[in-house]
Amino acid sequence: MAEPLKAMYNEQFLREFGEKIRGVHNVFETEAFVSSAMTEPWETLELKARMRRITETLGSHLQLPYEEALAILFAIAKECVGFPYLIFPDFVEVYGQGDEHWALSMQALESFTAKSSAEFAVRPFLLREPERMMAQMQIWAKHPDEHVRRLASEGCRPRLPWGQALPMFKLDPAPVLPVLEQLKADTSLYVRKSVANNLNDIAKDHPEVVLDTARRWKGTHPDTDWIVRHGCRSLIRKAEPEIMALFGYAEQTDEATPLITSASILLEPSILTIGESSELQYKLQVREGAPARIRIEYGIYFVKAAGRTSRKSFLLSDKTVPGGTILSGKRTHRWADLTTRRHYPGEHRIVLLVNGREVAEVTLELKGSANI
Repeated sequence: MAEPLKAMYNEQFLREFGEKIRGVHNVFETEAFVSSAMTEPWETLELKARMRRITETLGSHLQLPYEEALAILFAIAKECVGFPYLIFPDFVEVYGQGDEHWALSMQALESFTAKSSAEFAVRPFLLREPERMMAQMQIWAKHPDEHVRRLASEGCRPRLPWGQALPMFKLDPAPVLPVLEQLKADTSLYVRKSVANNLNDIAKDHPEVVLDTARRWKGTHPDTDWIVRHGCRSLIRKAEPEIMALFGYAEQTDEATPLITSASILLEPSILTIGESSELQYKLQVREGAPARIRIEYGIYFVKAAGRTSRKSFLLSDKTVPGGTILSGKRTHRWADLTTRRHYPGEHRIVLLVNGREVAEVTLELKGSANI
């Protein structure tokens, strides 16, 4: 089994980092720093807690004014590249939020984001002074470095995974939109992915805003079209009618002439234990006539701890096919627990979805594993 991500913060990393500090600040006591950072309950601390422990320990062992401590980090920044060095922007977040530090902290976040990422560290600044910080984001959106431009979008995502939520932008995303407008045809895929993810965040609270944006942007540039499509993915999964029409998915015109004239879904085995796998087979026929844009998914109504169910969909195919086409395929589904999903015993309904409509179904009985 792979080591958890938090394991990158270990004694060796701390000692090597301490020696880098001592190389430019010769009174720094590396061993004392390592010992303090790893004080219990170090072993039980998760990734972000370890990162914060290192940041706070560094601050207490440097015992310098913020400007002088930051100068040391600037001095070793070229040697400190990669995910573990999120501790650099975290240092800015912890010690640099005072109004007197604003300009220096913005300079530091701009510099450090290219070495790791400042997407988490900017969020407390946004929560304290959203208007001032969004003005800074607009400046960063014009920056020549793609990492800084990405920070402008990624930092203000309303629902950034692992990051603090920004409730004011969940309530009203209007301040975010001018930044996204600047980046909608960015030359960097790294930036465009962030813009799309920001739109997808907004769609969860304000689908109408994203629909309006998609209508305005679609067709203006091939790179922008990619952003629009990726940014609308949650709305497409929900088969919102206006979004489906915007992207050209075939509609169910009336009940007398269904889009899918026949459909079936099979699952083997139909009884299994948590941790095992099943093979899903599907087959369907599209109505005769004009070509049709078809999105095929299978959805599982997962049983939850309290006995209720919640459907999650998995994409099988998304393409345009001639009228009358017969489509079929197989997919293996693993019923093992994940960090993002825990399985519970009970009857699970599995459905075949075409353009958001359930067209066939089957049931599966999931039994608890031996150690449950």
